[in-house]
Amino acid sequence: MDTIFIQGLKTQAIIGIYEWERQNRQPLIFDIEMQLPIGKAAKSDAIEDTVDYKQVSDEVLELVEESRYELLESLVEAICEHIFSHHSAVRKIRLKVSKPQAVEETETVGLIINRERPSA
Repeated sequence: MDTIFIQGLKTQAIIGIYEWERQNRQPLIFDIEMQLPIGKAAKSDAIEDTVDYKQVSDEVLELVEESRYELLESLVEAICEHIFSHHSAVRKIRLKVSKPQAVEETETVGLIINRERPSA
């Protein structure tokens, strides 16, 4: 299996359980790895035979900016579900999200999840 990745995708979101988090957007940083076979795309040299990382980046940015989740857990699940439902070649996803302003004493906190496409 091959991996297409997006590293350091930055956006702002309303996310969190505390009142101050619900009033102001705060930065989120995403690292996304999508596993899929790239053989067909390598032979055809056609973007239609792979995953367009610019398109995925734009979709994630839009989803995050429009979201109002309280928990990172809910947000990252929604992102994975979106990728699986809109990009059929993707078999597995590893998604890391960092929330650098969540805990003042840290550089960042966050969540890493691994998901596989549900069996048909």
